[in-house]
Amino acid sequence: MDWSFQSAENLLAAMRAGAVTSLELTEEAIARIEREDEAVNAICVPDFDRARSAALAADQARARGEDRPLLGVPVTVKESYDVAGLPTTWGMPPHRDHVPDEDAVQVSRLKAAGAVVLGKTNVPLGLQDIQTFNDVYGTTNNPWDHSRTSGGSSGGSAAALASGFGALSIGSDLAGSLRTPAHFCGVYAHKPTLGLAAVRGMVPPSEPALPVEQDLAVVGPMARTARDLTLLLDVMAGPDPLTSGVAHRVTLPPARHERLGDFRVLVLDEHPFIATGSAVRAAVHRVAAALADAGAHVERHSPLLPDLAEAATLYMQLLISGSVARFPTGPDEQLRAGPSPDDRSLDAVRLRAMDFSHHDWMAANHRREIHRHGWRQLFAEFDAVVCPITPTPAFPHDHHPNPLQRRIDIDGVEHPYFDQLVWAGLATMPGLPATAVPAGRSSGGLPVGVQIVGPMFEDRTPLRLAELLAA
Repeated sequence: MDWSFQSAENLLAAMRAGAVTSLELTEEAIARIEREDEAVNAICVPDFDRARSAALAADQARARGEDRPLLGVPVTVKESYDVAGLPTTWGMPPHRDHVPDEDAVQVSRLKAAGAVVLGKTNVPLGLQDIQTFNDVYGTTNNPWDHSRTSGGSSGGSAAALASGFGALSIGSDLAGSLRTPAHFCGVYAHKPTLGLAAVRGMVPPSEPALPVEQDLAVVGPMARTARDLTLLLDVMAGPDPLTSGVAHRVTLPPARHERLGDFRVLVLDEHPFIATGSAVRAAVHRVAAALADAGAHVERHSPLLPDLAEAATLYMQLLISGSVARFPTGPDEQLRAGPSPDDRSLDAVRLRAMDFSHHDWMAANHRREIHRHGWRQLFAEFDAVVCPITPTPAFPHDHHPNPLQRRIDIDGVEHPYFDQLVWAGLATMPGLPATAVPAGRSSGGLPVGVQIVGPMFEDRTPLRLAELLAA
């Protein structure tokens, strides 16, 4: 039997029943990577010898009667996570020889749960792109069409899952970095509530691996099924023991409902700053129709929805000011000249945010809290929001050295490249959980996904809705 595309849940059941061993699963995954990854380039740092040893140890543990949440399951890890003994470069050539001696907290949790780490997956330079390419490891292609991107920044992880290279992967999300690659590659991902999962050890190679409170970024699970997302999130969730002083297990509220027909869902497919492409709009409509057919209460408009234009503006301010603080840019003539005061485009917002003061950031953060309150009010009336992840399916590779000069084609009309981040920012800016789910194919055969946004710290609600939709 070919186990490559089985869920982690099924692999665990098969190992418990004695139908297959972890070593057999691991050897099959390694053989598949060696045979097929040259064309995709998802696995940038293989770790096959240690994977075989870990698989053998998992089989021995199972023979002793042990069982753990991921015992013996082959997985991959995004390159940006520290794995002791493997390079962590973030795609930055000056750091190609940086090899940490300690695992990131999430890698430690994977290993403690019994997972077998096959290796690390490719990322964009500094994790700063919607595509996955860098001068250290090259370009990751979309498994469905090698002329197109797998997405970013967890593009290697999504491509690995779509190619059958391991059952699970862990990634991160600041600007849709879990959700966009899942949407482009036809797999599942979950952006947890801000702060739910510890991030220590997922840090640029120039910085020490210290516990930090992220402003927007999260770490989260990727999988080929919705149920596997929950399985992996339960391993990942919990505070950093260095700052909390407690074991990492947390108790999340149960999903609000267990039947599809009981959910109250707001469906969105239009944004004031960017058009929604026909393929993505059709996917949103397919999900809305499936919900309605199952008896769910579906609405297309609500006065409780926080203002999407202001939300996108706040998101870009917080995203760009934070990015520039971590990765400073040199002087820029366009920045020094500044956009005209009456320019309210997102391009102008991004330029101004590159020169944000702490006072500016505090003002934006205050507005964010007002939006969070608005979402709390909305989620008193609705259980989830279904909306796009990006306006299009996977787009052709575009490696123009100045990302500000790139454009995204939406049904024949060009838009600024980074404007496509507004849908990802819908959940990121207030810190809400969001589950990316496959929702069919475009007319050209490319995967198309949508995201299910849920209430803060109620991650099980969008995850359960994703499971019920899958069924």
